[in-house]
Amino acid sequence: MSVGVIAGLVAELGPVWQDRQQARLTTRTRQRAVGAGARYKLVFVDRLLATLVCLRHGVTHDVLAAWFGVDRSTITRAVNEIRPLLAARGCRVQGGVRLQTLAAVIAHLDQMRATALMDATEIRVRRPTAKRAGRGQFISGKSRTNAEAADVLGDVGRDGGEVFGVDRGGPRPRAG
Repeated sequence: MSVGVIAGLVAELGPVWQDRQQARLTTRTRQRAVGAGARYKLVFVDRLLATLVCLRHGVTHDVLAAWFGVDRSTITRAVNEIRPLLAARGCRVQGGVRLQTLAAVIAHLDQMRATALMDATEIRVRRPTAKRAGRGQFISGKSRTNAEAADVLGDVGRDGGEVFGVDRGGPRPRAG
């Protein structure tokens, strides 16, 4: 990704993230004033970069935490805050149209008479605690590990193709 693309993401998603943070802070009853307490160790740009590196290259949260000099839980929280913003943004295709759902992507591909490729992989996750409901949903049937599935949808009809979206949908229902 170029610096211009990242700057565009910062300009587009930064105000949305700030509004969500303010709404989160002001909607509950508080014992302290808004703004009191510990400061963020990762500013919005760092949160966005950590999320992009995690999604694009599959780097673990532990490695990102070491790179940014923060705890793993800080990276996990940052990725969980930014990923929904990227998903809601969707992807832009020819003509400046934004596709935000899988149904919209399929309709666009049908209209363009294009071919798409959908692939999935498993991402290993920590085993949920013993008292957590649905603990068995994270067990992969094939590799017998604790994993979540990630789907990638891409257009293969153009030179080099274009990735329409990456969906990390969480645990999948077990077969049989």
